[in-house]
Amino acid sequence: MTDTDTAGHSHVFLGAGHHENERRTWLVIGLCSFMMVAEIVGGLLFGSIALIADGLHMSTHASALLLAALAYRYARQHAQDRRFTFGTGKLGDLAGFTSAIVLAMIALLICYEAASRFFAPVPISFNEAIPIAILGLAVNVASVLLLSGGEHHHGHSHGHGGQAHDHDDAQRVETDNGALLLEIFEHGVPPRFRLTYEGDVRPRIAELSVETERPGGARQIFALADRGRYFESIDEIPEPHAFNAHIRLATGAQPYSVAFREHEHAPAAAHRDNNMRAAVIHVLADAAVSVLVIVGLLLARFLGWVFMDPLAGMVGAIVIATWSYSLIRDTGAILLDMCPDGTLEQRLRDTIEADGDCLTDLHLWRLGPGHLGAIVSVRTTKQRGPDYYRQLLDRFRALSHVTVEIETR
Repeated sequence: MTDTDTAGHSHVFLGAGHHENERRTWLVIGLCSFMMVAEIVGGLLFGSIALIADGLHMSTHASALLLAALAYRYARQHAQDRRFTFGTGKLGDLAGFTSAIVLAMIALLICYEAASRFFAPVPISFNEAIPIAILGLAVNVASVLLLSGGEHHHGHSHGHGGQAHDHDDAQRVETDNGALLLEIFEHGVPPRFRLTYEGDVRPRIAELSVETERPGGARQIFALADRGRYFESIDEIPEPHAFNAHIRLATGAQPYSVAFREHEHAPAAAHRDNNMRAAVIHVLADAAVSVLVIVGLLLARFLGWVFMDPLAGMVGAIVIATWSYSLIRDTGAILLDMCPDGTLEQRLRDTIEADGDCLTDLHLWRLGPGHLGAIVSVRTTKQRGPDYYRQLLDRFRALSHVTVEIETR
């Protein structure tokens, strides 16, 4: 039996900051275009070939950013297009991959030009070159500041064992004798229940207990120890922390029930907007080269170290190539539907198999920034439908499209 969540399900898998990132990219394109026109016109009016050359360089900068902006626009305009089976969320990764290839080519060109100047130095007009390099750096810094607001770092979480997840707030229950506050405490320690009782008469520790009831019906009773200001469960709480908790204050008394729902954050890479990342790397690479060029020109101008100019270019090319490789590696993995995170995959497996079922097949891939798709095949001896497993996986917030296949023994 196979079931998907496609009925009434949106296939818009764009990043949370898609519109804002698009707006910022167009602003930077406007800034670069203005500087490009100003430098080319100024060069023609004042006869400065250096200004014209930098203006043409700025045009390549604006062209690379234009690719990012058009990718944002196309993805947004075609987000509801049913021809895209899994939406247009990965278009930004395709644009980022293309930008990374362009960056690699630029690094090769800079490296070639720098190497040729080692063997055949050319005269440098320091009085023009240095101010232009400083102007280019200023534009790049402004561009980075505009774009950096579009790179969102998602969430803050706590965890143990290196896993990031968060719980609902502590659950509060009003009783006839005062309020109960039950929480799962795990800051630096294994997870245990902590129960705070605000009533006038503290319950007897021998009769006090918390019982968990999980979605599959499994139950576990936790005895509590008196820690003075609060009661704490003696046993650790096993994962996952999604269950109903029944608080019993006295033997035979009616329990008070609260629900805990745990949510897992996907790794940071799953939320990363690689289209924006590529745009930022373009301006950062240009800024880094500008800094190196300024240093090289100053040393060549005042100390006579002419070799510093091509050396600075060579170092800049290596920096750009390194960033380009990282971007190609990450975006290429997404375009090839590689698993976004092995740890997350294992936690999905542990969640499904926690109650004796067998996960026979699992596919996990990225649909867009902050959106993951999953196909799970489960072998079970119990009478369970797809909704049961979908409820189990609700804790993984980044799972935006889930297909469940059930094999009965």
